[in-house]
Amino acid sequence: MTAPMSERDLQAEVVDLATRFGWLVYHTYRSTRSEPGFPDLVLVRSERLIFAELKSEAGKLTMAQENWMVRLSLVPGIEAVVWRPSDLEDVAHRLSRATPVPVDFQKLMERER
Repeated sequence: MTAPMSERDLQAEVVDLATRFGWLVYHTYRSTRSEPGFPDLVLVRSERLIFAELKSEAGKLTMAQENWMVRLSLVPGIEAVVWRPSDLEDVAHRLSRATPVPVDFQKLMERER
């Protein structure tokens, strides 16, 4: 039996996938002096911009993280996503595509509750 994937390991996997598919990746190294709740990763490629919050399977969004994700999801053209280890196949699919994959943010928030 393998241990559940940590957020750190998930981040390494996502960064590796993004880099392989030609994305520019930003991660705040030390978030202690940053705005609370800002997403873990910012990914840019061509005309696409993704803000990704990474969580373990059991991890929950804080109120500050939820606030950022909801507000970002309202901006046209921005992809605001929450990714978990079980989403890695979808992550690879989304990052490999030239065009955005629609995000059902309402469904995403229901999953968080």
